[in-house]
Amino acid sequence: MKREKIIIKTSIQGIFVNVILVIFKATVGFVVNSIAIILDALNNLSDALSSIITIIGAKLASKSPDKKHPYGHGRIEYFASVIISFIVLIAGLTAFKESIEKIINPVHANYTIVSLFIIIVAVIVKFFFGRYVKNIGNKIDSGSLIASGTDAIFDSALSFSTFIAAIISMLWNISLEGILGLIISVIIIKSSIDLLKETLNTIIGIRIDSDLAKNIKKQINTFDEVKGAYDLVLHNYGPTRIMGSVHIEVADTMSAKEIHKLTREIRYKVYSKFGIILTVGIYATNIDSKESKAIHHTLLSLIKKYEDIIQMHGFYVDEEEKIISFDLIFEFESKRKDDICTEIIKELKEKYPTYEYYPIIDTDFSE
Repeated sequence: MKREKIIIKTSIQGIFVNVILVIFKATVGFVVNSIAIILDALNNLSDALSSIITIIGAKLASKSPDKKHPYGHGRIEYFASVIISFIVLIAGLTAFKESIEKIINPVHANYTIVSLFIIIVAVIVKFFFGRYVKNIGNKIDSGSLIASGTDAIFDSALSFSTFIAAIISMLWNISLEGILGLIISVIIIKSSIDLLKETLNTIIGIRIDSDLAKNIKKQINTFDEVKGAYDLVLHNYGPTRIMGSVHIEVADTMSAKEIHKLTREIRYKVYSKFGIILTVGIYATNIDSKESKAIHHTLLSLIKKYEDIIQMHGFYVDEEEKIISFDLIFEFESKRKDDICTEIIKELKEKYPTYEYYPIIDTDFSE
């Protein structure tokens, strides 16, 4: 709730600032006949509209989980970002069209000292407000606010370029309106496409941040009973709701009671530090006997021959049932996963023929 209020409050401030800038810039743009300033005002208008959508998205995303949506509604924030991206894209395409027309049929702008003053004030306001919004976005992990803040800082740079063009026009009577408008429109279009790609990647599902994955595993490995942490998978149901799973290796001599206590402590520690709800799975390990050590050493030696294999884990030898199981992590680009597994099993069979082998081809979800 606190996060939602911060997003709404900041977005309302954004609407107020951008509406004021639209009024001043549009007025100056029409008075001095400057396409660049008018397009800049249009960009501020799209920023205000984006803030309204951010507010709606934050309100809907903050709804509590229900029976139909047990994971909450947090992903609505991402759909809001998609809509914002399209609004910015449309603004950019409109600006592109208008700029082309100005290049073909140039109209000289009549800048005044007052108009220049308004432009430079807009640059300063937009720059510092952009930093303010971006800092808040980083604090509360709001992609929409981070994008809005970054866009505002970027807008200040574009407005400054308009200011430079105005100075050139006043001193040397050279019109750069159409060209500058074209440059601005291209940058707006690129920004919207980049934002759209980033948001869609989040919705589709992207690889876990390397540092986050390493830090989570590092925390898990602080428990003495844990022999290794693997298969870390995280599912993003919104900026504040992340759920996932991980496998840990423990000695096969641990009792159910001990494992229960251990997994509860791991879940609590990870949630306390990272705010992530984690399900903990178990791999039993028993590389204690002379034979299991020898088989494990042989398997590691075989794996080293294949560059496609990133890692092996979950190794377990059932000497009574004569069963050996393990997981193999392959490079995503590998085209020979099944063939390599067959080759490894064949070589293991030659050396240890009394065992049955059950390798699992696993996915490289995280570092």
